[in-house]
Amino acid sequence: MNKYLVLANNDKDIDLALSKKTVEYIEKKGAKACIVSDVINDYDGTDIKEEYISDAKAVIVIGGDGTMLRAAAGIGSHDVPLLGINLGTIGFLTEVEVSNLYEALDRLLAGDYMLEKRMMIDGTFENKTYTSLNDVVITRAGFSRIIGLNIYVNDELLDTYEADGVIVATPTGSTGYNLSAGGPIVSPKSKAIVVTPISPHSLTTKSIVFDSKDIIKIEIIKKRKTQETEAIVSFDGSNNRELSAGDTITVKKSKKEIELIKLYDLNFYRVLRDKIGG
Repeated sequence: MNKYLVLANNDKDIDLALSKKTVEYIEKKGAKACIVSDVINDYDGTDIKEEYISDAKAVIVIGGDGTMLRAAAGIGSHDVPLLGINLGTIGFLTEVEVSNLYEALDRLLAGDYMLEKRMMIDGTFENKTYTSLNDVVITRAGFSRIIGLNIYVNDELLDTYEADGVIVATPTGSTGYNLSAGGPIVSPKSKAIVVTPISPHSLTTKSIVFDSKDIIKIEIIKKRKTQETEAIVSFDGSNNRELSAGDTITVKKSKKEIELIKLYDLNFYRVLRDKIGG
C-alpha cells in the first residue's frame, strides 16, 4: 500500500486542519498517510525520522516556500519527491493552491505527474556541511556597518567586496533573496551558481553567474577592531552560525538533487509573470 508523508508548518496550518483533511482524503482513497510537523518550525538541520520517510512514496508539504526549503533539507539522503501545497504568499516552490487540493491529491495518487529535478548546493563551515536548495547567505552582524569579503573562485581571488553581505544562490534560489538584492533570475533547469553582493559599497560590483562545477570560497576580513563577530552565515535561512575574521565558507554544487512533483505543465516564464509580473 502506498504511503504518503504530510509535512506541515503548524504556524500556517492552524491546528493542522488542512493536514488532517489531506490525510483523511488519502486514506479514503485507499492509501496510507501520516502527519509530521515537529521538524519544520525552527528547523535546526534535523532529518525527518527514518520511520516516517523510509517507505514514503512522496512528501506533501503544507506551508510556504520556506517550509519547502526545510522539507528539502529534512529528507536527508532519501530520494523522495516533494509536492507543495501553498499556504504562503508568492509560492514559487509550492505549486498547488488550497482551492485545488483534492484535484491535486487525485492526480498524485494516480501517478499523473512529472518530476522536476532541482540542483542543490553544499556550504561547508568548520568541517560541517549544510545542503541548501535556495542559497547560502552571509550578512553583517551586530553593529557592523559593512563587512569585508574576499571571494575566491577555484582558489583564485575574484574580488574583495565591502558590502552588507553576499548571497550564493542556486537557480531555484535566484527568485528569492538573490532577486531582492538585484541579482539575475536564472531558469530553474539550469546548472549554475549565482554570487550576488548585498548593498555593495561600489558602483562596479555586480552579480556573477558561475558554472555549477566552480567552487566558491568566501573569506571574512576584519573591519572593526572592537568587534569579534563580523558576520553571520545561514543555509536556506536556517542553521545560523557566527563568523569572525579569517573564517571561510566553501560553497559548491551538491551531489544531491531534489525532485519536485509537477502536476501542471506551467511554463517558468508564465509563472514569473503571474507571481512577480507587477
